[in-house]
Amino acid sequence: MSLYELSVKRTNQEEVSLLNYKGKVLLIVNTATGCGFTPQYEGLEALYQDFKTQGFEVLDFPCNQFLNQAPGTDEEVSQFCKLNYGTTFETFAKINVNGKEAHPLYQFLRNNAPEDNQDEGLNKFQQVLQKLKQTVSGNSIKWNFTKFLIDREGNILARYNPTVKPTSLREAIQKALG
Repeated sequence: MSLYELSVKRTNQEEVSLLNYKGKVLLIVNTATGCGFTPQYEGLEALYQDFKTQGFEVLDFPCNQFLNQAPGTDEEVSQFCKLNYGTTFETFAKINVNGKEAHPLYQFLRNNAPEDNQDEGLNKFQQVLQKLKQTVSGNSIKWNFTKFLIDREGNILARYNPTVKPTSLREAIQKALG
């Protein structure tokens, strides 16, 4: 299966094929409006503004699976992001990222992505603990703001854990854009 064979829903419930994004570099993120990482929306928007003319898109998928941190309707979540963080990239309908009800997009991402990239600030002991945690918990999404970088052909280049700030992805995005 290819990423481009999947479709997702906009906040108005309209189906959209991911084939529409073929040829673009994507950053796919599961988000939440009431999470400690919610301020990362600012960094996501900055990346989008800096690279959108070069074929870069941020695909925002709110997820309410982690302590109900994305309350409200799809439209309310989208409006929150626009009003509070000035987002201009598209926020899609809420989805599940884990479990039996996980959206096919996240099933695909989890099953085909490399391991989470670690924070640069982790020491060797912390890195070993992080790898052990990944081994024990499998490929599940650990929390909101897990990020997947996708190349222009739909290949998953990297999976970044929630603590990785969007600004630290700048170099990887530039490389993917060519």
